[in-house]
Amino acid sequence: MDETKHWADVIADNVAATGEKHIIATGITPSGNIHIGNLREVMTADGAHRALHNAGADAELIYIGDTFDPLRKVYPFLPDDYAEHVGKPLHAIPCPCGNCANYAEHYLMPFLKSLEELDIKPTVYRAHELYENGDFVPATIKALQNRDKIAAILETVSKRELPANWSPFNVLCESCGRITATEVAGFDDRRKTVDYTCDCGYAGTVPVKGNGKLTWRVDWASRWGILGVTIEPFGKDHATRGGSYDTGTRISREIYGREPPYPIIYEWIHLKGKGAMSSSTGVTVTITDMLQVMPPEVLRYLILKTKPEKHIDFDPSRIVELIDEYDRATGRARELSQTKRSLRSDIPFTHIVTALQIASDSDSFREVLRRSGYGALDLESVKMRVKNATNWLALYAPESVKFEVQETMPHDVEKLTPGQRTGLLQIASGISDDITASDLHDLVYGASEAAGISGSKMFQAIYIAILGKKSGPRAGYFMASLDRAFLLNRLNEAGRAR
Repeated sequence: MDETKHWADVIADNVAATGEKHIIATGITPSGNIHIGNLREVMTADGAHRALHNAGADAELIYIGDTFDPLRKVYPFLPDDYAEHVGKPLHAIPCPCGNCANYAEHYLMPFLKSLEELDIKPTVYRAHELYENGDFVPATIKALQNRDKIAAILETVSKRELPANWSPFNVLCESCGRITATEVAGFDDRRKTVDYTCDCGYAGTVPVKGNGKLTWRVDWASRWGILGVTIEPFGKDHATRGGSYDTGTRISREIYGREPPYPIIYEWIHLKGKGAMSSSTGVTVTITDMLQVMPPEVLRYLILKTKPEKHIDFDPSRIVELIDEYDRATGRARELSQTKRSLRSDIPFTHIVTALQIASDSDSFREVLRRSGYGALDLESVKMRVKNATNWLALYAPESVKFEVQETMPHDVEKLTPGQRTGLLQIASGISDDITASDLHDLVYGASEAAGISGSKMFQAIYIAILGKKSGPRAGYFMASLDRAFLLNRLNEAGRAR
């Protein structure tokens, strides 16, 4: 890969030369909360889509919700009574909250709403509707006709033996409503029907249209042709030797006569201390939750700044640093991260977090910002960042970041060394009406040197005197943000304390 270009532009260069229209496909089975680990696939597809448009190529982004997939088990986040629905298609299972059309929509709708906020606008397909509309009928008949060839491909490539009764098509039982308990007994390619029996004891004949779906590996290969897919990102699990992409490639070429799409293989997003995100295990951070604590463009940046083949370590407690990194960033990753509603902020997010904890209301918040040198403000941008910072402090901020300015002198001031007290008095004596945050920072180091103590001991003294703890936000901006009379009084009082 060209190290001088953003990865999305490299992909665009690799595929644009074909001159054809490109369909970039992405999708997921909406069996649980769709988290930011899932978002990596969609964002990777969107990055390639934007890069292709920038290169002047004709490209379309599509998203397939695998709503015809069955519920595999009763996940930890579901009530026990969902056991009766195991094996049924997700679109045919009741919504967990009772407010959505079905189980699949319960998880799909919040995700699609999040995509709007992230300025990702795919053409959305629901798999069960494609099957019900008949889009998969020709591919299904061809798969049934070529059952033995497909079985041979799967066994050769994946190195696993299929049962004698294996079929590329899973029938939806008319009686029990399950798609995982049936066995194909025969089919009529002229009438386009399939005969089946079910573990529940039922047997019947149904039209292929809308009454079942192809097995996963065959379904994936067939939809490339049905939807015209030319580019598709997918997780590293599908890219292993003998995995889904290898079998899909052969099925696509040998059964459906079509070249497989250009692959974009991506690594997982790991949640700090918990490993790779997974809806089934409950190790997730939802996209909706993340959009409460960071702007959409920053969530985009988290994923787009890293090459797909590299894993991402995500720590919600360090979102402040991520937002400040985005604000300082230049170049293609930041450009691809922009949304139509992106708002530039000239105030470091770190400082907004500090100012919020100093201020008691919106008026004092604006005054805190003014005192620290941020007088001319884009109020709409600040309003959005304040909302993000407030939510982050409540949900993810580590205790080391949280603080409260003490109205009375903290008891720990009594433990300050003579050198620390001397330094506090010197800092107070050097504060003028027009001193800046940068000057205050330098003043602290000058005072520590004059008092014969380390800079870290001097900073500790400041935080103890004002916050009652040994650590706090960046001292220069922090002190500049405080009421000047309060700051001088506290430094002098702490410096003279015995």
